[in-house]
Amino acid sequence: MTYQSLITDTRSIIAANGPSWDGISGEAVARMRLQNRFQTGLDIARYTARIMRSDMAAYDADPARYTQSLGCWHGFIGQQKLIAIKKHFGSTRGKYLYLSGWMVAALRSEFGPLPDQSMHEKTSVPALIEELYTFLKQADARELGLLFHDLDAARDVGDAAKEAKITAKIDGFQTHVVPIIADIDAGFGNAEATYLLARKMIEAGACALQIENQVSDEKQCGHQDGKVTVPHEDFLAKIRACRYAFLELGVEDGIIVARTDSLGAGLTKQIAFSKQAGDIGDQYNAFLDCEEVTDITSLRGDVVIERDGKLMRPKRLPSNLFQFRPGTGADRCVLDCITSLQNGADLLWIETEKPHIEQIAAMVDRIRQVVPDAKLVYNNSPSFNWTLNFRQQVYDGWAEQGRDVSAYERAALMSVIYDGTELAQEADERIRTFQKDASARAGIFHHLITLPTYHTAALSTDNLAKEYFGAAGMLGYVAGVQRKEIREGIACVRHQNMSGSDIGDDHKEYFAGEAALKAGGAHNTMNQFAA
Repeated sequence: MTYQSLITDTRSIIAANGPSWDGISGEAVARMRLQNRFQTGLDIARYTARIMRSDMAAYDADPARYTQSLGCWHGFIGQQKLIAIKKHFGSTRGKYLYLSGWMVAALRSEFGPLPDQSMHEKTSVPALIEELYTFLKQADARELGLLFHDLDAARDVGDAAKEAKITAKIDGFQTHVVPIIADIDAGFGNAEATYLLARKMIEAGACALQIENQVSDEKQCGHQDGKVTVPHEDFLAKIRACRYAFLELGVEDGIIVARTDSLGAGLTKQIAFSKQAGDIGDQYNAFLDCEEVTDITSLRGDVVIERDGKLMRPKRLPSNLFQFRPGTGADRCVLDCITSLQNGADLLWIETEKPHIEQIAAMVDRIRQVVPDAKLVYNNSPSFNWTLNFRQQVYDGWAEQGRDVSAYERAALMSVIYDGTELAQEADERIRTFQKDASARAGIFHHLITLPTYHTAALSTDNLAKEYFGAAGMLGYVAGVQRKEIREGIACVRHQNMSGSDIGDDHKEYFAGEAALKAGGAHNTMNQFAA
């Protein structure tokens, strides 16, 4: 519906209710409707799921059309990302938001900062999704409000051409509301708990849920030690629980991202149930590190399994966990991924210990032999030392080629003394093109950074504190923050406008007409930033 047709529609509704509604402006109602396009979280989930499905199809046709996101821990952070994307690139296409469980635990828990072990309140996750979309919808309302003001100004001077141009911008307005890939950890409990939380997350607006195959009550960050995986049937029950939640709520296009931590997980809490040789339980148990039982009297409360006609005792640790055979991580990842895709998952996430394209591609090639359109979401994690990893990859490549690397010490390649070297420059170029190259070679549909704003907030706050509390004093803020905001066109320099003050003024005028007491008058200091 166009802006003008919406005005016509609202005016007819008002007229049909008689003179008691004469104080209501049809155009004002039309503006408010456009500023509040999404009525519920489910509206958002359905809308963004269609976007994400379309992007997945586009990637299948052309791997250069991969997508990206940055992690968020506050609605304002998500809002500013999308405002910046529209400002710099003119479109939000292929740009999402990621909701990191790590950042929720570290920054949003009532217990205070927590490690990424699913100890934070599960309700904080859907609450953050709702908060993110509240801020994104306000970004829509603010930007449209500015267009409405420009439209009124054009009308006041009788500039019909400008009025038509602004009306076209309103009709073609692109929302800041984009897909959120939301981290549900390991489901915060059993399959029923997973379903209940998934439903809350979808109702808040999530169109994509990322769930991992770790044991819920032993969950660890994917880049730390001590990870424990569950048998496939346990994980598949949680995938099905997520799908049921999507379907119950009418989000048929909802996306499930199945994450495997098996590459770095050497432990399991359970022996998988197996009915017959070769089934999925038997395949899981085949990776267990076992020793043959030749003396039955040596058993002391042990679990034993049959393997190739022999009685085998899986090695059990004092923690009562069982360990897998060393070196089986990649094989377990491949089996996890194939099994997940064959049982309802849409995308994969393989947690790795380093950003290495050929390592990822080697597993994806095997997966695609069974599921040709398999696609990954990949964590471009701040837990990796990107500089050191890529300098070492270049060093190793040069050494294999027979090039002289005697000027470099491999273990010390992070040192600043190497920053201007040819090796460092080649490493930086590989980092720059990593996402494009990995999407083409390793089947990565979506690249994300889990914790970017955790680190940017720390860095910027450190710089401000050093300057403001040091010799620079107030100039530390003015030169380091405000002047940069002005020079770079950062909308937040007018923080009253960003917080919704002008939207509130518009509403006051709608509601009270000339009697409205508005904040944005001549004495508002935000007018100092008008230029």
